Amino acid sequence: MSIWFLLNGLLLIWAIWNVASGVAVHTSYIHILLGFTGFLFFIFNWTRNAVFSTIRNIEGRQNKIRLARMSKRIRPYHRWVGTGAFLIILLHAWAVVALYGFDLGNMKILTGFLASINLFVLVLSGWYRLLVDPRIRIRKLHIRLGISMFILTAVHFLY
Repeated sequence: MSIWFLLNGLLLIWAIWNVASGVAVHTSYIHILLGFTGFLFFIFNWTRNAVFSTIRNIEGRQNKIRLARMSKRIRPYHRWVGTGAFLIILLHAWAVVALYGFDLGNMKILTGFLASINLFVLVLSGWYRLLVDPRIRIRKLHIRLGISMFILTAVHFLY
């Protein structure tokens, strides 16, 4: 099993913890639920990276075939799930700005803003790869943007 499965699971548990504590404290929590929904879409897509990493590192051929088939079934929805994540995160951002204002001095808003820009470029690179240029360079950029999105999401949860 890939280290990414463990990291994704830990980030998911941390997100659930943040949502549970945020809903308990805030009187208006729609922004928290929107952010969590967008996060679930992102982590669903990012788990494909864990599957591919596992395929590369696993020994048994049958397990590789099983994981590759599972990933192949999910592939047609990958870009749409990513685009949906971006749209939901935009709604999350709109709700946060409506409640708290746009203050980049606030670390939670700053990290969310940076993560949303990263997610926008991540989604663009995925569509660009499909429609225009499927070269390896774009694929590597897409994976690096996914890693930075994972890190920015974790930092966003810190604040």
